[in-house]
Amino acid sequence: MSISAGMVKELRERTGSGMMECKKALVEANGDLELAIENMRKAGLAKADKKSGRIAAEGLIGAKIANDGKTAAIVDLNCETDFVAKGEDFIGFLNSIATALLTSDVETPEQLQDMKLESGKTVDEVR
Repeated sequence: MSISAGMVKELRERTGSGMMECKKALVEANGDLELAIENMRKAGLAKADKKSGRIAAEGLIGAKIANDGKTAAIVDLNCETDFVAKGEDFIGFLNSIATALLTSDVETPEQLQDMKLESGKTVDEVR
């Protein structure tokens, strides 16, 4: 099957992955977009497992204070490189966690992973 540029574009938009990675996934899935997404997700989990032992020594600390001045949230979010820490996505993620914490009753890291952000997704889904 021939993989069109439009198919690659759609997969890129849905996954945020690179063009060549998307094309490779579509070729392996014989043009099936949903199968390509599933295979990319599985491959991503395998990559994440390999990286889990690596040190995340960079990151940011963010703080938010509620409008009433009675509640505050402090978030320490780590990553592997300073380039990631300086990126808009990382900073936005940090701020969205801090904002959500102001109105939550999270007490454990496990609860934090399942906490819904303003986007409707959980912290773990966005991560």
